[in-house]
Amino acid sequence: ITLFVSSFGFAQDVHFSQIQECPLWLNPANAGFMNGYFRAVANYRNQWMAMGNAYQTMALSVDASALKTNKGKAYLGLGLFVFNDRAGVAKMGSTQAQLHLNAIIKTGKKSRLGGAVYLGFNQNSANYAALTYGNQYDGKELNKDLGSGEVVTYNSFLNSDVGAGLNYEFSSANIDMLRDDIFSLKIGGAVHHLNQPVQKFSSGSTYKLPMRYVGNVQARIDIKGTKVAILPSVIYLRQATATEITVGTHIRYRFKNPTKVTGVKSETGLNIGVYYRVGDAIIPQINVDMGKYAVGVAYDLNISK
Repeated sequence: ITLFVSSFGFAQDVHFSQIQECPLWLNPANAGFMNGYFRAVANYRNQWMAMGNAYQTMALSVDASALKTNKGKAYLGLGLFVFNDRAGVAKMGSTQAQLHLNAIIKTGKKSRLGGAVYLGFNQNSANYAALTYGNQYDGKELNKDLGSGEVVTYNSFLNSDVGAGLNYEFSSANIDMLRDDIFSLKIGGAVHHLNQPVQKFSSGSTYKLPMRYVGNVQARIDIKGTKVAILPSVIYLRQATATEITVGTHIRYRFKNPTKVTGVKSETGLNIGVYYRVGDAIIPQINVDMGKYAVGVAYDLNISK
């Protein structure tokens, strides 16, 4: 069945549950689009462990700002995104690498706009020699020394990938002696796989990877006079006939204020949140923010059939 499906099956992208912690997977216009100069994010996702050979997804993104000054109205965001996904006994999956270039313009004292493109490569592979079949049963066990008689038509292949995105952010603050209360709103959209690379799973395959459309809104709302902030977010994904909507919020409790003038000490806090992937899962999350470093974990509680 697996070999048959590989000839006619459809391909689509993976997803992450901590959507706020995978900026370059979400939108190339997130490269360098931050309150800082450098950022590195590592993601690990283990999905459907009960199947024995679960999906394992790993991603690493690094992005930075270039030519950024207090008086300058424009600067660049540069990013590198590397991704690996594997599943099943045959370790079928893909490895991707992307370079991101983002042009960011300060459209006002409280707003900025970013437009980005990425160029990447995707390597798909599988080891079908690791599979066993019912006709290799020798009466006691599956014997790998017995020939299966199966003809493997799957190909490993490499193709290019192109995408683009936009970001707009409005941010304001109520000035205070110890710490400014922040309100920020970020709206973004992206299109991945603009070139619709052909997925050459077998000889003669003409199936093209569909474009993935992404739209998301994120906000931060500090509650005046308290150490609490609300961090709502919503994301919409569409790829061919597959759609996904994830909505939810974190509640942030601030442990320590940053040093307002020197910036030597960073803000620290605890984020506790719940997200809902519509029609699929409830996703509790917790994130410990230690200033320059943070670590988070999430678990998908499946509620669909």
